This record gives sequence, structure tokens and C-alpha cells, in this order.
Amino acid sequence: MSKKDRLVFVPLGGSGEIGMNLNLYGFGPEGDETWIVVDCGVTFAGDGEAPGIDLIFADHAFIAQRRDRLAAIILTHAHEDHVGAIAHMWPDLRAPVYATRFTALMAREKLAEKGLNGQVEIHEVPLGGTVKAGPFSVEYISITHSILEPNALAIRTPLGTVMHTGDWKIDPDPLVGGATDVDRLRQVGAEGVRAIVCDSTNALSPGRSGSEAAVRRGLIEEIGKHKGRVAVTTFASNAARMQTIFEAAAANDRTVVVAGRSIHRMLRIAKDSGYLQNVPDPVDEQDAGYIPRENTLILCTGSQGEARSALWRIATGQHSDIRLELGDTAIFSSKVIPGNEKSIFRLYNTLARLGVTIVTEKQAPIHVSGHPCRDELKDMYGWIRPEIAVPVHGEALHMIEHAKLARDMGVPVTVVPHNGIVIELAPAEGKVVGEVTAGRLYVDGNVLTDAETGPASIRRRMGFAGAMSVVVVLGRNGSRRAEPAVALHGVPELFDRHEGGVVPLIEAEVARAIDRMDADDRMSDDRVVEVARQAARRPFRIDWGKKPMTEVRVIRLGS
Repeated sequence: MSKKDRLVFVPLGGSGEIGMNLNLYGFGPEGDETWIVVDCGVTFAGDGEAPGIDLIFADHAFIAQRRDRLAAIILTHAHEDHVGAIAHMWPDLRAPVYATRFTALMAREKLAEKGLNGQVEIHEVPLGGTVKAGPFSVEYISITHSILEPNALAIRTPLGTVMHTGDWKIDPDPLVGGATDVDRLRQVGAEGVRAIVCDSTNALSPGRSGSEAAVRRGLIEEIGKHKGRVAVTTFASNAARMQTIFEAAAANDRTVVVAGRSIHRMLRIAKDSGYLQNVPDPVDEQDAGYIPRENTLILCTGSQGEARSALWRIATGQHSDIRLELGDTAIFSSKVIPGNEKSIFRLYNTLARLGVTIVTEKQAPIHVSGHPCRDELKDMYGWIRPEIAVPVHGEALHMIEHAKLARDMGVPVTVVPHNGIVIELAPAEGKVVGEVTAGRLYVDGNVLTDAETGPASIRRRMGFAGAMSVVVVLGRNGSRRAEPAVALHGVPELFDRHEGGVVPLIEAEVARAIDRMDADDRMSDDRVVEVARQAARRPFRIDWGKKPMTEVRVIRLGS
């Protein structure tokens, strides 16, 4: 170890937001660090945020430029916001990938979809196993969450240990998979922990998150209250919840019909990983009509109101084999993820118009969070006793409140990060030492674009105030050779203010503005474009209070 060595933490995604997790740890002299990546996640665009965009993930240019010193990509668990970008990022990173079996199987599927499966070196780590990567020794510690095989990471370096919690909770009865390895967490804490990098999602919520065992009791009881068909939607990644739904169906003399590709995939991968061995094979969707309605339970995707989900297609009459009607029930064994409110309530209303009874976590104990509430955070800090607390995986309010809790628990140093910040964990104690490029990349169909300069930014602007195109025809000498032509897209005509509509008014405004220009200025296309753009937008600014996105094209005729 050199006297110039340092240990730094650099979040590129997942700090100041929930989702899109991408975290870096570097060890070595400044500018010559060896790096590891922890998680490669995605997020999804909310209503109107990025029209036409399929996925969003963190700009990973900083670490891609240092891939010759990237020792490993470490995956904590298989949720989309932690593993969903692996196939998009790996070609730029080309480092070995480490994950426990269930997460590795999920990652392989994503890589295979992009034709990369045979190219990527994925190492399956046993539960409780350790990965050696350059100066890092990374121990996997079993925790509980809302997916199979979630792990905290004890990241050991010559300058100290970092506890990277990943997503977690404390579930005393998780039903599927192991419980949190509290003894090992305590042992690591007793060894001494330089810093904890910890989940902040529920830092504002008092008490504890609750157990899957309580959800099982709640679902069995709730399903027993209803006649007709019952549809249950939940997060497809929650294998314990799916097992509970199968057991609740059996307890109420119902047969499970699975609708939704992601649930079929999760059932298959969970069984391939050794879980859910006692769950019977579900009935195919096309055979649902042969089961009496009062004996049917439909396990389906759509808990967040996704437009292409099974429950949305059922509610809108687009599903070829399954219908819901008056007297049926839809149970949402999930919570509303912030940003999805509009799509979920749109689904609620669509189902309500069919006469379907809707049951959510507000009406019955049918969901618990996968993230730690305040009492669980206090437990973790009591076990680990870190010198530095770095809250992540939360919006600013969550992380600030988390930092306050850490200080109350006796942690001497807290740092609330944002994406792109460089925090020296050792030898300095949580000192901010720099800033690197951080941002978002959009998956637009089959094309990768930048969030700020790509076409989605133009779509957002068009969504706010529409668009207008203006064509100006000039001679080579600058003389106007035709009347300007204007076309509007998503812009009000303002007929009530201007007889004959606003288009002739704009065309006349543009013509007058150009005629008033000096002869020399009319020889410059750039100057003509700016004058025409300002003139065309003026009526809208005055009468509408908005200015449409405006494109001006100059055509030159003659010699």
C-alpha cells in the first residue's frame, strides 16, 4: 500500500433519486485508482417526462473511460433498478460480473436479449461467498428484501471496510429464502467499519416495514371475502409474494392462472435457482375460461398501471382470453411507486367502470415494503457502528432525514451525496474531493441517446407548447421571393382573437420583419432565421402566453 492511496466512493446513479443505481468504489493514488462497479440499474420515465423512451440509465462515461482499471462489476440483487442496465453498459465496461445464482440467471437473460450472453464472464458467487478484485475483497452477506438472494456487501480494502447495504429490510419470516444474517453483520461491525453506504427509501417512515408472513395471512383472508373472479397483481420480482398468492388461492379453493410474461419468467428462474419447488404449474391463459369464475385467481402483471401489462389489457378488453366484469375483484398487492400515480389511477378507474371491486394496501394488510423503516435503520447502525454514513437510494428529503438519524445514532460524519460527487472515505473522513460527469442516457427504441441533447428533450418541449415551422424564400441577393409559409403542430389557432386564424397573421409578421431588415443582414441565413423566429412567436407570446418550439428554414433561389 502506498502513502498516496485513497478510498473513494462515486455514485453515478441512485443518489437523489430512487432507482437507476450505479455506484463506484476506487482504491489507489489519485488518477490511478483500481475500480469496482456495484450495480447497473435502470429507471423508467414517468408520465410526460420522456415521451417515447423505454428505459433510462446512468451515464457511465466516467468509468467506461477507465475500464482498463475496472476490476469487477458486483451485483447485489436482481431488481431492475440494480441490474436492468447490465446489457447496455457491459460493452463499454467489459469487466467480469459477479452475482449469486438467482441474480446471475436474471443477468444472463438480459444479456442474451442483446446477443451478449456468450461474451460476458459471469461468476456465480455462493451465498456468503467472497470476491477478490484487485485491492478489494467483497463479502456477500445475506439480507432480506422483496426479491430472492439480496445481499449486502462488506467491501474490504487496505484502508478500511465499507458496508454497502444494497436494498434491504429486516424480515423475521421472509417465507422464501434465508433471513438477514444478523450475526455476520454484527461481526463485521465489531471488526470496524469505516463507512456505511445505505438504503434511504423509507427513512421518513416510522417503525418497521413488516413481514411477508403477515401478507400471507392478509391475502388468504382478503381473497376469501370475494366471489367471482379475483385478479391479484404484484411486483413480478417478489417470489415470496407469488408463493403466497398460490397458497392463498389453494386456501380458498381457487386455481391460479398466470397472465404476464415477467411473472412466467420469474417463476421459471426462481425454480431453476432451487426455490418455489412446491408451487404447482399455473393454468395457461387461454384455458382460463374453463375454470368456474368463483374458482379462478388470476396472478397478473400491472401493479403500476403499465399500459402493456396483463391487467391493463384485461381491463381495457384487449386480452384475448381473460375478462373481468361486475362482481369480480382486483387486488393490488403492491404500493404506488412515486411517479406512477397517474397510470395507476387510470387503471383503477377503468376497472371501476366495469364494476370490478378494487382492493389496495390502504384497505387490507396485503403488502409490505422491501425497504427499511426507521427502527430497522437504527438496528443496522447499532450492528455496524460506522465512522461515516453515506445515505443513498433516495430522494434528497429521504437522504437528509437518513443522515439526521445516523447522527442521532452516534455516527460522527455524514455525507449526503448526489450523482457525480467524489467522496474520499479514507484516509480523509468523508471529504468531498471532486465531481465527475453524471447524467442520464435514454433507450429510445433501438437507439441510445443523451437525455439533454437527444430527441426526447425536443419531444418534451413540443409536449409543453407544440411546434411551428416557418419557411422563408429569399433570392441570392437577399430579396424576398415568396410569402413566408407557416405550419402549426399542436398549437392553438387563436381564431377568437384573429379573424381568419393566426397563421396568416404570423406569415404577415414574418414578411414585415424580413422586409425591415438591412440588405446585408438578409444575406445571412442565421440572421434571417433569428428575425423570422422572433416574429413568428410574438403573437403567441402576447395572446397565448406560451412560445412554441419554432424551426425556420431559409431557401435561397436565383443566382
